[in-house]
Parts: sequence; structure tokens; C-alpha cells
Amino acid sequence: MSDYTLAVNWSGKDALADADAAKVISGSDFNTEFTTVQTAVNSKANTASPALTGTPTAPTAAVGTDTTQIATTAFVEAGLGTITAAVVNALVYPVGSLYFNMAVATNPATLLGVGTWVAYAEGEVLVGKESSGTFDTLDESLGAETVSASTTGSTTLTTSQIPSHSHTVVRANNTGSGSEPARGADDGTGGMTFNTSSTGGGSGHTHTVPAHSTLQPSVTVYIWKRTA
Repeated sequence: MSDYTLAVNWSGKDALADADAAKVISGSDFNTEFTTVQTAVNSKANTASPALTGTPTAPTAAVGTDTTQIATTAFVEAGLGTITAAVVNALVYPVGSLYFNMAVATNPATLLGVGTWVAYAEGEVLVGKESSGTFDTLDESLGAETVSASTTGSTTLTTSQIPSHSHTVVRANNTGSGSEPARGADDGTGGMTFNTSSTGGGSGHTHTVPAHSTLQPSVTVYIWKRTA
């Protein structure tokens, strides 16, 4: 964008003698001057939607200025200088956040440069909190990896923990004994069988079963919780 400068030496004409023909202001002089003005004006940016070219300059506002004005390169660099990685990470990981890593066990305080972190949920999976029910308390550890065995190598289950089922009872014979009448059907060997009523899914007796795993499909990762 060019600046306007005089094309005709107007003051020089005033210094000439009145008899000097060059002192006369002609239409050509005006044409030259106004053409120069037109060229300079046309090269200026439109204030409504400027199409800037070259390397235009502008005043640099102080850091923290939030008024509507041009943000120069110097202004932006000065502002970004106060936005460090630690500042950004503090916004991304506020207190209470969890950090996961599949490669290194380094404390996030070192990796992110912010906060106090502790290893979290070691040997546990995460589940969303619900408003009521089993998972209605925040930060509560529940469940077990296995159903533990007793000293005899088995564990006791209550009736409510086993499927409903019945048992088959075999009597020695079907002739009855004393006041007890014969029941059931002859099994062809002189004995007899009959079924008990179903049980399970309610209170009552207990059963012993070997220890067994309750582990769900899982993937292990490093988990950290920000505490401060």
C-alpha cells in the first residue's frame, strides 16, 4: 500500500516570476496530482473487509487486554508464554481425575508437571456409580477375584446361592418297614427310587464346593488418581 506524495511542485510555482509560463496552473497539473491521489487511495485496504498484503504492523496491546482490537504476533506470543503445559494439564486433569497409561508406571506428577497422584484401583475394575443398588456408594471396593476355599479346600454356599434342584433317594426295597409304608416305584432290583422336593434359591441347608474363579475378562493398565 503506497502513501500519497505530491506529484506537482505547487510551492515552486509560487516562487516563479509572474511572467514565467511555468507558473500557470494547468489542467494537466491537476490531472497529474489527482491521478497520484487516486493511485494512493486505491492501494489502501478497505476498512469494511480489508485484504491485507505484505507485512502490516499494528500496536501491541498489554498481556491480559480483552478489548476488541488487533492481536499482533507479539501479543499472542506474550499471552501464550503464560499458558504453560502445567496450566493446560491442570485444566484437563482437575483434582479427582483418573489418569491411565499402557506403557509407563511413572507418576503423572512427573509426566504432566502438575498435581499429587496416587496409584488407584490396583487389582480392581471400574464401574459407574448408580443412584441406588450395589454400586450406589462412590469409591467403594466390592467383590472378590475368587470364591475362597476353606481349610478343607472347599467353601460353603447357602441354599440361595445354588440353582433349584432335587435329589433322588434309593430305598433298599419296596416292602415297607414297621409303620413306614412302601413308597416309590420298583427299580427292578428289589429296591425303589423316589425324588425329594426341589430346593435352592431360598434359605436352608448349605453345600460345599471347591474354590473357583469369578474373574471377568479384563485388561491391566496403570491407573492414577489425582488427590491434590
